[in-house]
Formats: sequence, C-alpha cells, structure tokens
Amino acid sequence: MAPNLLDIDEDEALAAFAARDRRMDGRFVVAVKTTGVYCRPSCPARRPRPENVELLADADAARAAGYRACLRCRPDEAAPDRLAVRKAVALIERSEAAPALAELAGAVGYAPHHFQRIFTREIGVSPAAYGRARRAQKFVRALDSNERITDAIYEAGYEGPSRAYADARDRLGMTPSAWRNGGEGVEIRFAIVQTTLGDLLVAATDKGLCRISFDEDAAVLRARFPKATITSGDGDFAALVAQVVALVDDPSRPADLPLDVAGTAFQQAVWTALRRIPPGETRTYTQVAAMAGKPAAVRAAGSACGDNKLAVLIPCHRVLRSDGSLGGYAYGLTRKEALLERERKE
Repeated sequence: MAPNLLDIDEDEALAAFAARDRRMDGRFVVAVKTTGVYCRPSCPARRPRPENVELLADADAARAAGYRACLRCRPDEAAPDRLAVRKAVALIERSEAAPALAELAGAVGYAPHHFQRIFTREIGVSPAAYGRARRAQKFVRALDSNERITDAIYEAGYEGPSRAYADARDRLGMTPSAWRNGGEGVEIRFAIVQTTLGDLLVAATDKGLCRISFDEDAAVLRARFPKATITSGDGDFAALVAQVVALVDDPSRPADLPLDVAGTAFQQAVWTALRRIPPGETRTYTQVAAMAGKPAAVRAAGSACGDNKLAVLIPCHRVLRSDGSLGGYAYGLTRKEALLERERKE
C-alpha cells in the first residue's frame, strides 16, 4: 500500500472501493497487482483479494508504477469528467441566468443526458438544482442591498416575480419583503426548555423548525429577524417542543419533523447526508463530503456541519475526525460525547 500518496484515509478508500462508490472516482485509483491494471473506485469488475490491491493517488502514479488502465472502467476518463463539472459550475456562477442543460453540456463537450449524470454524481444535485440554489443565494444578497424588491428579483436573474417568490418560500421560509425587512410580518414561536443536557432553545415558523440550539435565548432570533413577531409558543407548539426534547434523551429515535432552514446547495446536501447516518454510527468529515457529492470539499463539509441550525435533529454530532477523535461541536464536546453514547446504548 502507499497511503502517503493519498489525500484520503486508506480505510475509507478501501471501503469506497468495496462499495463501488462513484463519488470517489477521480479521488484515487486502485491498482491490482495480479492483473497489472488500475481502476476507478467504482469499477464494476470483481473485487480482487485485499493483498493484491495497491492504492495510488492518480493515474500518473499508477502508470509510473508500471500499471496500465483498465479497459472496462476507463479510469483515465475520471479526471476529464471532474474538470468538465468544474467548468460547468464556473459557467453557472458567472451567468446572470442559469444556463440550460444543453448549453452547459455543449460548453464542456458532453451529451446532455450523460453530463446530467456526471454533474449530479460529482456535486450531489442536478445542474438545474444547482443553478436554482445559486440564483436564490443571489436573490438573498440582492434583497439585503437593494431598496426595491423588484430590482433584487431581476438582479438575481429571475425573469419575473412568481419564480422568485416561490424560491423565497422554499429557501427563506418567508416572503422576500419579510426577509429584507428583518422578518416583518412573520411569526416565530420559541421555547426554552430544560433537558438532560442543559437548556435548549426550540424555535419555528409556520413552515417548520428554524432553530434548535443549546445555551441560547431569543436574542439569537431577534438579531437575524428584528422585525419578526417572536413569541413564546404554547398549545400545539408544546407538542412540537416535546418531540425535540425527546430527541435529546434518545437521539436515535425516528423524527419526521417539519423544517424551515435555508442554506446553500452544498450545505443542504451535507445536512441531508448527516440525516442518512444511522444512529449509533459515525462518519468522518471526508466521508460526509463524499456523501454530499463533493469528495474534495472536506473543509467545506466541516463548515456546513458548523452552520447546522438544528442541533440533534440534523445529527452533526455523528461526524468525527479521520483519526477517530471527536473534532468540533458548537455546543461542547461533552454534549457531543453524551449524544453518541446515548445512541450506542440503544
């Protein structure tokens, strides 16, 4: 083995190879000593014995070691795929309006249906979904800097208000004017309750939970939405809070609760990946980045975990460093350790 040539933990690489994980293609290659070929991690061929496997950083390293490319999975094509996706992302980023799939695919030299697959494999969302997320982000920035909502709509690249307002409901949980005006016209209910791990803030809009955090108070909500109506919840809100509190005592319990959290396309992909980690298990930041469709974005995956607004419900406590240490946690490592211990006992 040559782990010193890799930017990924060897055990993680072997696990990805065993699982034929397409998201790791281009991250490393797998050389087979008995056949003299090197493959992508996702190669469909039968898996060799572990003692016959050599992990190498890339195709150049494999060829230098005397291996030849597999004719079945064609590993030399992995790098061009990744470069094409990066070029497409750059085109989306600098375009006023999101380019159509055919336009993107033509710009990077791929057939549209094939490029749709490799873009989704690499990024975790389709080109159209990525473009919508970027446009919504531009809209939020424009709302914060423009006096007129109409100006913000067209500056963000929307052709008219209807799509902008639909995106606002999905991304902001409120109308554009309410967001721009500090939550004006929006009601946010909250409660601060005692749990076995300390005081917990639970807050929600009509759409769903927007904040779950330890050791915070309503000042956090008022800072972001100074004009929102922020009130103590009662009645049916108490039932929602009770479900959240139950998660602190038993973080492994199923929880299908309404959410209202905004984030970038990649943050949303990371948060979705976190919710797919089975209770009682952990993943590294490298694995989470791969699950979110961007294996190289390990640091960004860590930042997305840190930006998680729904403690326990979106289980960022299940993410560890590659050496097995706890890593970070916004609410203290003692709580992180306690949550993991509670899951393991179930």
